[in-house]
Amino acid sequence: MSHKERNVDLAKWSGPKRPYDLVKEFVIALLVVSVLVAGLATLFGSPDQKAVTLQDWAKKAPSDFIATTTGELAGTTISAAYGAPYNDASEGLSLGPLKLQKWAGVTIPVDPKYDFVIEPLAYSKDSAVPIALDQWNGASANQQLTWATDYASAIEKAGDSSKVTSSNAFGPVPAMSAGLLALAQDGNLDGLLTTSDTPYPSDFTKPILFLADGGYLDELGAAQHLHGDQWGMMNETGSYPGQSWLWLFSLWYNVEPFKSSENADAQIFFVLFLLNLGFIFMPKLPFINRLPRLIPIHRLIWRRYYRENNL
Repeated sequence: MSHKERNVDLAKWSGPKRPYDLVKEFVIALLVVSVLVAGLATLFGSPDQKAVTLQDWAKKAPSDFIATTTGELAGTTISAAYGAPYNDASEGLSLGPLKLQKWAGVTIPVDPKYDFVIEPLAYSKDSAVPIALDQWNGASANQQLTWATDYASAIEKAGDSSKVTSSNAFGPVPAMSAGLLALAQDGNLDGLLTTSDTPYPSDFTKPILFLADGGYLDELGAAQHLHGDQWGMMNETGSYPGQSWLWLFSLWYNVEPFKSSENADAQIFFVLFLLNLGFIFMPKLPFINRLPRLIPIHRLIWRRYYRENNL
């Protein structure tokens, strides 16, 4: 910047002036925004739901809990086949030739069969559980899979685990599932899973994964209209008016080709990345940077100035 240009910038303003009460404008804006926030929070506020626990699940949907436990032993749940960052069961999300999830690697190792079922059962007070664990651990991997798969099929056919009669064909799986159910209903399983990797009950990764494998949490989400096709959004407990900013993410899950894509998460992330770049470089984008002149909203805001100066 030249010396002459600096002098122009520092020159005293000689154009028209008008009084402006900054405190008054601030108070008015504060009152208007406060009324709007309170009103919208009352009408569209996020429900204040209590946290869902494994104990809630085990007490309110015991059959679903047992079916999910059996699925963990059979290796058929979402967690068991998820891939990175939990395991190597699948390649996971990709973006064209980019194997994003696989390349990220296993950074939070989780073995659902062992972490959610086998390890916690060591703390069971049920006398039948140690015998069942010995039988399970002494069997081959194929035999374990057969037991778990057969029991899962029987539960699915009956529609309720309580209607399935125990059989030698299921091996120790019914006793193991019942033992884990008792641990969960007593509230002990929540503590065991949150402290399995740390002495502090602060890591909820395993309880959340276990919950997500079952149908109970999904049903609660549907009741609150939180499914992708329901356009629902909920903020953390106690906060209002909810995650309204998530509409931009939810929107893409309801349109093609993302709606039917197995890699929708990665694709939508890339789209939003491009949109954010667009916002950052908006002043440099052709035509976009001319919109303020083509759509002269500023003349409406400063209409008094333009009227008084015949501009």
